[in-house]
Amino acid sequence: METHLLRTFVAVASSGSFSAAAADLDYTQSAVSQHIAALESSLGTALLTRRPVAPTPAGERLLEHAGAILLRIEAARADVRRVVGEPPGEIVFATTPLAAATRVARALTQLRQTRPGLAVTFEVARRDEVARGVASGAYHLGLVDGIAAPSDPLRLPDVGLLRTSAVAQEGLAVVVPADHPIAGRKRLGLAALVDARWIDAPAVSAPLDDLRAAVETDSLRAALGYAGADVRTLLELVAAGHGLAVLPASVSVPAGVAKVPVGSPRLVHRVELLHGQLDSAAASALAELLDEG
Repeated sequence: METHLLRTFVAVASSGSFSAAAADLDYTQSAVSQHIAALESSLGTALLTRRPVAPTPAGERLLEHAGAILLRIEAARADVRRVVGEPPGEIVFATTPLAAATRVARALTQLRQTRPGLAVTFEVARRDEVARGVASGAYHLGLVDGIAAPSDPLRLPDVGLLRTSAVAQEGLAVVVPADHPIAGRKRLGLAALVDARWIDAPAVSAPLDDLRAAVETDSLRAALGYAGADVRTLLELVAAGHGLAVLPASVSVPAGVAKVPVGSPRLVHRVELLHGQLDSAAASALAELLDEG
């Protein structure tokens, strides 16, 4: 199965249009049609219906594999580029919103003091996006965060050769309105809050799916979903009474919000550094600074 044929198939299936895929890939529409015909011929089955353009059952099954295959190929190319060597004087770094912003700022300051000519691009993205970006070579390094059992690593997508190391770990706290009945408690178990109203904000708080798995119940229900990546907005929503959320215990909260440490189940907020071979001297230096905290 040739990679360029698979890439064309994904583009057509995603856009639902041969012409749109041709524009995205900078091909002619005839070339796109030829690619799809060649792929279907090699697999011996139709992968797309034509009117409307949509995956067949066989095409749906191929799509389940295609993303991982193409990502692994990009990861392999990135790994080879790291061995050959990267352009000097540039580093692209990414982090999830809660992945120790103070640590990042301090490390970047130290790095630029020792390498004044270094061009740095710093981005904030979701955990899966950071992992895929590091694997594909879009980012030299990444910091990701999430909740886990104290001795467990974070669950990351299968993106090929990706090195990880823990750089920080701390307890969790439930954030509640200051006048909430549990505000002021020294510690509590999440199982006691199964009937509470929750805000599901997976980019900036513990995702409800993870909390449900930890408490082993489906009773934790979202009263509100927040798809943004700003912690201050989430805390404003908590203060206004829209629901509760679980955050790292060290997060500063404004007036009107209280933190209650989570006693059970045993979970921690974990921050991990992601990287490839680190053949870039600047990337290696930044990795050391981040690891030092």
